[in-house]
Amino acid sequence: MENLLTQTIEQLLSRPAGPLHLRFVLQPTVAAIIAIRAGLRDCRQRQPLYLSSVFFQSEMRRGLLASGWRDIGKVFIVAVVLDAAYQLIEFRWLYPGQAIIVAVVLAIVPYALIRGPVSRCATFLRTRRARSKLQPG
Repeated sequence: MENLLTQTIEQLLSRPAGPLHLRFVLQPTVAAIIAIRAGLRDCRQRQPLYLSSVFFQSEMRRGLLASGWRDIGKVFIVAVVLDAAYQLIEFRWLYPGQAIIVAVVLAIVPYALIRGPVSRCATFLRTRRARSKLQPG
């Protein structure tokens, strides 16, 4: 069991240096762009912060997760497929669990971490702009 865990960790850590390494830049970048668009949309629609609402507002969780999946689902699927291709090239075998781990790290983590702060910053700027218009200058 310990050998399997060691092998898995070594294989996961070797990916950025192997073939298809450019995906470690492109996929998080695409996820970040999608998260920025979603965060700005949340601001326009006056939605609560994404990640905190997913964790702490159970009545909103299902809708927020569905919204997130609509935004990031294709990037996640592409990440799984590219990792499967990497595994076939590098290991001549498929490890589905590893492909899912890589896809979560490259697509879902950046999206989840960026969407809320973008919404908060956009809301702050919108509020600040509205206040400055109200104050005589």
